[in-house]
Amino acid sequence: MRLHTTTWGSGDRTALLVHGIMADHRTWRRVGPALAERGYLVVAVDLRGHGASGRGAGPEEYRPEDYADDLLETVPDGLDLAVGHSLGALVLSRAVERLKPARAVYSDPAWQLRSGPAGYRAELFVRAKELNREMVRGLNPSWSEEDVEDEMAAVRVWDERTAYGLTPLAGTDLWPVRPVVPSLVTLADPSLLVPPASARMLAERGFEVRTVAGTGHTVHRDDFDGFMSALGGWI
Repeated sequence: MRLHTTTWGSGDRTALLVHGIMADHRTWRRVGPALAERGYLVVAVDLRGHGASGRGAGPEEYRPEDYADDLLETVPDGLDLAVGHSLGALVLSRAVERLKPARAVYSDPAWQLRSGPAGYRAELFVRAKELNREMVRGLNPSWSEEDVEDEMAAVRVWDERTAYGLTPLAGTDLWPVRPVVPSLVTLADPSLLVPPASARMLAERGFEVRTVAGTGHTVHRDDFDGFMSALGGWI
């Protein structure tokens, strides 16, 4: 599937931005222009089932491999930088060997979906369709009004079947064995997806790991300046 894209800048370096579940390119509204100012042509995709991109026929067409194939169909060769958040980080890790960006950044990656009663439940994501502005604001007190509006707009057009497509992955080992290219992992504080023991494991496997203090899962929205500072030396 060829994905809908949004671009910023016209630099001679190319950066790819891949959003998380329920979001779309709008989540990068500050990151995209900031990278453009640093000399990048920035390409932000809407994953299948999100934003203005096409939809799969059912949950069975919302696997990480499907998303990864879509990136290869859509993104130009010769990437200098690729950034993925949450589901986008999982997808990027499945595509990185073929995309071969010069550098990769995985932001609070969804490399662990726990199983069991307290584990991953698609229904909890589907309930986001019912959230109003006050609820979104309460869950994300540091967000601007524009971030809140963008989140609500993205969720309205999101295909909730994508959440069910991840259910078979709960309890499986999604951790990358090694960084295919020089790779940075930026983490929330604390990260519910990458606990301290897992962060140490990633460091032992060759990933650079940095935590952005005081942030929740959507690090780049919770503290834009802190997120950009964490990319120091990588962009």
